[in-house]
Amino acid sequence: MDEMTSVTVDDLASAHDQFRSERVNIVAKNAVSSNGITAAARVPEGVAANALTFDVEVKQGDRCDQQRSGRCWMFASLNTMRYRVIHRYDLKTFELSQTYPLFWDKLEKSNWFFENILDTLDEPLDGRLVSYLLMAPVGDGGQWDMFRSLVKKYGVVPKEAMPETACSRNTREMDSCLTRYLRGAAKRLRQSHEAGVCREDLEEMKKEMMGDVYHLLATCLGEPPASFEVRLRDKNDKLALSGTYTPQEFFASVVDMNVDDYVSLISAPTVDKPFGHTYTVSRLGNVVEDGGVRYLNLPIERLKECAVAQLRDNLPVWFGCDVGQSYLREEGIMDTAALDVDALFGFEVEGCMDRAERLDYGESLMTHAMVLEGVNLDAEGHPTLWKVENSWGADHGRNGFDTLSDPWFNEYVYQVVVDKKYLSDEERATYETEEPTVLAPWDPMGSLARAR
Repeated sequence: MDEMTSVTVDDLASAHDQFRSERVNIVAKNAVSSNGITAAARVPEGVAANALTFDVEVKQGDRCDQQRSGRCWMFASLNTMRYRVIHRYDLKTFELSQTYPLFWDKLEKSNWFFENILDTLDEPLDGRLVSYLLMAPVGDGGQWDMFRSLVKKYGVVPKEAMPETACSRNTREMDSCLTRYLRGAAKRLRQSHEAGVCREDLEEMKKEMMGDVYHLLATCLGEPPASFEVRLRDKNDKLALSGTYTPQEFFASVVDMNVDDYVSLISAPTVDKPFGHTYTVSRLGNVVEDGGVRYLNLPIERLKECAVAQLRDNLPVWFGCDVGQSYLREEGIMDTAALDVDALFGFEVEGCMDRAERLDYGESLMTHAMVLEGVNLDAEGHPTLWKVENSWGADHGRNGFDTLSDPWFNEYVYQVVVDKKYLSDEERATYETEEPTVLAPWDPMGSLARAR
């Protein structure tokens, strides 16, 4: 390394004089130090452009609340599915259990983790790969493809059949205990391998460990029901559905959604991910026999076109984004025009990198999944504003809804899940037949699955 340069007294004096020379800097200092950056940078004219009225809109039930957990991808997925039940049976509202898939996801992720540990027994413990695997083996996050795998194997149940528990509402303690157990189990597997234990015996050890995982999860979440009774009443209080179902039967006959028809489109304009090709993320998944994730990378305009087409067909759209950027959280507004941080500081802060550069330099990644449920269109049919159902309860935003401006979509939406019928023939063929490029486990396109 070349000789490092220190900050001198003259440097500090120059910076001080320059800061004090402009009155606007003093005004900004007083505003920010008293109210914070977001409040001081808030642009009322930008906020005013985010009214909750839409040209195309699907109507959902009551808002759901993931509370103190990282289950956004599950809530978003279940919100697209419960919508079908609400409209099919003319219900006022309805909710599918979010605890039920949480149980199976933690169980399957534990098995996925063990399989990865067994696959990397000869890798160095302090190498990047094993260190990465040990960093967060069973975080709450996930991807649409992972949820699809869960419902295909385990089905879904109404919320009453497996309600929330203290550990599903706030997953931190459960995750901490399970993570510690899995790391200890990984240590035992690696040490046994070093001692010469054969693979067959290591597999037997893993089976015993999975029994412990089930025990821990059942203690925290309760055991998932093998079958349950359900009675649903419509808006007129007439019995719309009754019977006894297994979770798989309920998903097949009541939700009635062919999840294999839905594909993940991403838009990552980085050099390592040319548009028009498929990608997967190494070692990202949960259900071993169903494989990992699969994305088709397209320009952002194609993601919007497919999302609008699905909304026009009266179906909501699952999407992933970087929710913390240019976000007025309390008001539920994601809009680059509603906050002007660069004007506040007098130089480029938010504007110092473009979309691709933010991905490359670690400034942006997918952090949250929600559901698009409405859109406004200009005279040419181009979107201007999107309606978003969040999963932070009815007290968030405006009765649980957010708005997302189209310029914000351009900058911070990275994924949508749509029926493959909205793809062109060429796009569909590429998604279904092309061997995907394998991205590194820590690629930003896999970050949503690493969220707490």
